[in-house]
Amino acid sequence: MQIVSDLNPKDRLIVALDAPTLEVAEKWLSELKGVVHYYKVGLELFTAHGWKAVNLVRNYGGRIFLDLKLHDIPNTVSRTLAAVCEHEVDMVNVHALGGFEMMAMAREAVEKYSSGHVIKPQLIAVTVLTSHDQKTLSRELRVRGSVKEEVLHLAGLAKKAGLDGIVCSPEETVWVRKKFKQDFLIVTPGIRPLGADKGDQKRIHTPEKALKAGSDYIVIGRPITQAPNPRETAVKILEAIGNA
Repeated sequence: MQIVSDLNPKDRLIVALDAPTLEVAEKWLSELKGVVHYYKVGLELFTAHGWKAVNLVRNYGGRIFLDLKLHDIPNTVSRTLAAVCEHEVDMVNVHALGGFEMMAMAREAVEKYSSGHVIKPQLIAVTVLTSHDQKTLSRELRVRGSVKEEVLHLAGLAKKAGLDGIVCSPEETVWVRKKFKQDFLIVTPGIRPLGADKGDQKRIHTPEKALKAGSDYIVIGRPITQAPNPRETAVKILEAIGNA
């Protein structure tokens, strides 16, 4: 696994292409070309356009985080990852709530089906969505522990299953980094520059705070893509990452 601290700051920013159409996604890619190197293709764009969306990012020279949050029975997730590996994305995720067996079989699938390919995707697990808070966990989902405890528990399962890392909010990053040290990736959504709208996110931080807490990659969508000048906004965020 690449040591993230050795990466160029540009490689630590992942821009979420949460676009309804390929045309909108390509507009963003064109505006950000040469500035942003890494993009997230999530459920909205992938459900509408499938591998065309992935290929579009690749055509612009971008790296690809395929954000599908796979959560199903182990065999189904394993077979899905076989298809994912054929397309050589850089990162893909499952949901840790799928359990240890599902994550272990996901790890085996990535090893098996990426053999012989140029790229083997980094496999990470979502812990607790950044749109959830303690009230959501306790009252709606009936989770007994705190958000922090749940994230650390699910991160431990992912680590035991052999995954490369997890997705967690910037609020839990410092605890995950303290427990699992440097050989475990932390990908952090819920990033909002100062003054940006929170949207539907509940557990958020600025890019600088997230990186100082121990995040390896930060995921930012609307604050960049919906900005009046996405390129200028991305440059400012990258400068903040470099300073952090």
